Parts: sequence; C-alpha cells; structure tokens
Amino acid sequence: MTVAPLSWADLEALTDVSLDTVNGPTNAQARLRLFGRPETEVRVTLYRDHHAWCPYCQKVWLWLEEKQIPYRIEKVTMFCYGQKEAWYKRKVPSGMLPALELEGRLITESDDILMALEQTFGPLGATMTDPAVIPLRQLERLLFRAWCMWLCYPARSAQEDQRQGDQFKSIVARVEAALARTPGPYFLPEFGTADVVFIPYVERMNASLYYYKGYSLREENPRLGDWFAALETRPTYRGTQSDFHTHAHDLPPQMGGCYANDLAQTRINQRRVDHGPWLDLPDVTYAEPANSRQEALRRGLKHRANLIRVNPAPDVLMDEALRCALTYLMIGQDCPPPVGADMALRYLRDRISVPRDMSIYAAKRLREALEATAALGGEGQPDPLPVQHRRDQDPANFAAGAVA
Repeated sequence: MTVAPLSWADLEALTDVSLDTVNGPTNAQARLRLFGRPETEVRVTLYRDHHAWCPYCQKVWLWLEEKQIPYRIEKVTMFCYGQKEAWYKRKVPSGMLPALELEGRLITESDDILMALEQTFGPLGATMTDPAVIPLRQLERLLFRAWCMWLCYPARSAQEDQRQGDQFKSIVARVEAALARTPGPYFLPEFGTADVVFIPYVERMNASLYYYKGYSLREENPRLGDWFAALETRPTYRGTQSDFHTHAHDLPPQMGGCYANDLAQTRINQRRVDHGPWLDLPDVTYAEPANSRQEALRRGLKHRANLIRVNPAPDVLMDEALRCALTYLMIGQDCPPPVGADMALRYLRDRISVPRDMSIYAAKRLREALEATAALGGEGQPDPLPVQHRRDQDPANFAAGAVA
C-alpha cells in the first residue's frame, strides 16, 4: 500500500520533540552552555568547527561538558569545506581550530587548552601532566601515527598494506594491555583526561578502518569494545559521537587522503556504510532512543528550506520528494516520490552529518527513509562525494543561524 505525501503542516504535527541546547544534554547545535547556571558565570568561549568534524575540537568540547563549565560557542569554517571567516583569521591568523578564550586570554592547541582549563577549573580526574597520564598520551600518539601510516599512504602492494595493518594492530595490542591494567572499562580507574585524549581519533580510527581497510577496531578488540560501550553510557559522549558514514567521508580532505585496500570485506563494509542497512553497523551499541524518528523529523523541518534550496534538483520536485521521505519516516508506508527524485534524495542521504545535524540513530532512520523513498523512484546515484575538499558542505550555503 502506498500513500500520498503529508503536508508540511501535517508533518509538523507529528513531532513535539524539543531540545534545550543551553541546559539540556550535550549537543552540537548549542551556542551557549550553562548547565543550569546564570550566564554571568561564563568565563570561556570555545571556537570550534561548524560541522563537529574537528577531532581536537571534540577533545576540548568533551572536557568542558564533563566538567560542566559554562561556556559560549563560536563556530568557524574548516578549510576543507569553505572559506574561513575573516573575523576568525584576525583573531587567530593561522586559522587553526580549536581556540579558546579564557577570561580574555586566547589559547590554541588542544593540549595547551586542556592544561589551561585544568589550572583554572581543576582537572578531570588526573591532570594532563600526571605520571599515570603522560605515558597514555604518548601511547595515543603512537597509535595515531600507526593509523596514519596505514590509512593515509597508498600501499604499493597487498603485502605492504598488510604490513602497515600489522604495525597498527601491534600498537592496538598495547592499548588493549593498558586498558586491561584497570578493573573498569577506562584507561584509569575512573573516567578522565586520559579517556578524553584517546576518544577523538580512536572514534575516527574505528570508522575509517572499517570503511577503507575492512577492519572493525571495536569488534576485534574486546577491551576497546568495552571502552566504547562505557563511553556510550555517558550523555556527554553521546552528544559528540559521530557515525561511520560521516567520518568515512569527512576524513579524506582533512587527512590528505584515505586509501582503501582491495579486500572483499572492505568492499562489503563500504556498501553497508554508503547504502545501508545502517542500523546494523557497529558504530554504536546503545539501545535506540524511542524518539529517534521524531528527532530526525524535527531537524528536517527546521532546515527544510535550505535543504531544498541547495539540492541540485528543482525546488518544487525536492519539496515533494522530501515530504515523501519524511512521510515514510514517520508512518512507515511507501510514499512514491516524483519522477527524477531518486538522485536528489540520495544527494541528501549522503550529506547528513552526525552529530552536527542530529544524533546517530536519528541519522540512521533518516538515511533509511531517504533511501527507501529514492528506491521507489529509481536507481540513480548522485556524483560521488568529493575527497579533495567538502565544499558541498560549505556553511555559507545556509542562511545565518540555519547551520547549527
């Protein structure tokens, strides 16, 4: 049975989900975080990227959220997806992110930022310079370098790719051993700075190696699997956590390239990440929230005018096609889109960004609805996502305040 697309008014009536970006759970849409305290207590401004792609920004973001330090957020364009704002270049001539203003003092470099925050507000568990933390920070850098060697340099043969992978896995074994030294799931007896240091790039390793190397970091290493599962019990981490699709496609221009091997498992994983089923991917294990569809609908409604405007399809066609997909999302019945909408819907499917746009499960449900609706119209695929840049995600394409 098929149905006609709901009107925008009818769709509006299907969601009453709201998000308190200021005092509620950790979220990528916030411009101000108060944690229930008065705005007069704000002493910090965090400058981070619009898309929540920057790993070093995530590190500082997580620390502030865990400590519940009131702060403001100013969002800046990363080089890979558009022109960096002139006002930011005047403030930080290098353009590097993140930056942080602490009572008028401007600080760059994420580790320096964390140490300055520790000095002002106290540490998150052990300090950055604690004798228990320093070797873990060094281990994280070893892991990072081994990951880069495997992912970001094209192997001349399958044997070379395997050697690079084995070198990475040897460092992973050391990470597993470090996690095994504590009785709980974290790097030290309690969650703290050491975990915050590891989170951004290990999350990206998990996504990129699954997609480009056919290797599931989280599934093949039990201690890291337990660590990820423990992180996902924390609302702070859930609010900053991205998914496989976002990372697999935002990393190439940031890293200078990501190179796939030719394993059958790699090709299987790439099809799953790009075309679904997304709910089965091992990028998240906590139970799906009951309101994931409503969250996806709410975000689609908020940005619908710009989503229609920047889509390569004609506005009238995309308006109807988007309503068809959102109708399927909410009522679970096929809603055939207008002729020619298949590529337009898949163009949007490929550009949902987690957590910038919505949380992981909401994104999975929206991608699922877009693909199911597109499939009713045809098999047309948009051009592949660019790998030299991501200017298709330029925040300047959205009206002021529309990209959160």
